[in-house]
Amino acid sequence: MDLDVFVNTHRIDWDRLDHLLHRGRKLTGAEADELVDLYQRTATHLSLIQSSAPDPLLTARLTQLVARARSTVTGTRRASWRDAAHFLTAGFPAAVYRSRRWWIPTAVLSVLLAAIMGWWIGAHPEVQSAIAAPEDLRRMTSPGGEYETYYSSHPAASFAAQVWTNNAQAAAMCLVLGAFLCVPVIWILFVNVLNLAVGIGLMSSAGRLDTFLGLILPHGLLELTAVFVAAGTGLRLGWTVIDPGPHTRRAALAQQGRAAIGMAIGLALVLFVSGVIEGFVTPSGLPTWARIAIGIAAELAFLAYVYILGGRAARAGDTGDIAAAERSAELPVAG
Repeated sequence: MDLDVFVNTHRIDWDRLDHLLHRGRKLTGAEADELVDLYQRTATHLSLIQSSAPDPLLTARLTQLVARARSTVTGTRRASWRDAAHFLTAGFPAAVYRSRRWWIPTAVLSVLLAAIMGWWIGAHPEVQSAIAAPEDLRRMTSPGGEYETYYSSHPAASFAAQVWTNNAQAAAMCLVLGAFLCVPVIWILFVNVLNLAVGIGLMSSAGRLDTFLGLILPHGLLELTAVFVAAGTGLRLGWTVIDPGPHTRRAALAQQGRAAIGMAIGLALVLFVSGVIEGFVTPSGLPTWARIAIGIAAELAFLAYVYILGGRAARAGDTGDIAAAERSAELPVAG
């Protein structure tokens, strides 16, 4: 595209749009219709320039012009309780549902890797001795040891808040760092899997794997699912950098990035529930079967939420992104 020719051809439309925007509420009915038409045309021009002949100054000017026009056409919009309800009942579960092809394989592979590594650690005393000295291992795995007292060594409320903060940070890092070609996400995921494998291996070698599972499963099912969802979404975001599909890389990343931000908010709520279970249920005096049953119930409730509400919303076209009217105009590009 010859940028000079393009600018000379369409400058009159942009100047006219700028003039109408300065008129504000003094527009006639015909002028208001003209403003809408010019807004749509200018948004298309902006997409063409961004994809074919990016020019920083011209892009900045048209971006500002389109933003002003969109604000005038659609009006100033404030978030409402209806928006929050839509996010919780449709936007967030739809985003999780649509990314299931990423986080379900992530979950399966991670659990398998943790089981294999845990068996390897438990079956090889030399590996255990490389992790810690024998007396330290006994202190960690013996009845009343560190693995058990970890969940009851602090007041439940403060412990739940600390756990929630740490897990929310890990999930947010997976979502944010995914754009760096997936590498940081894979590292964060590996560290979590390694920590789980060490616990499995050390407690199984001490003959207390049932105790470990009784402590980890009540909150761990939901907690790990949230981490896997975050990691899968981060990996999807990273893959978008490599293969943006039928859109420009910038537009594809913007779409996935906006959905990831919403995902971070939703997963923070999920991890809050997990933190409450870890702070109040895991160290409680309830029988092991009852604590595990609570964890399974929370996990099944989340999966039903994703597959029932999220599946219905996704089939209706919800992607977890902001409304189309609030996004910058974009055009598909040839693959």
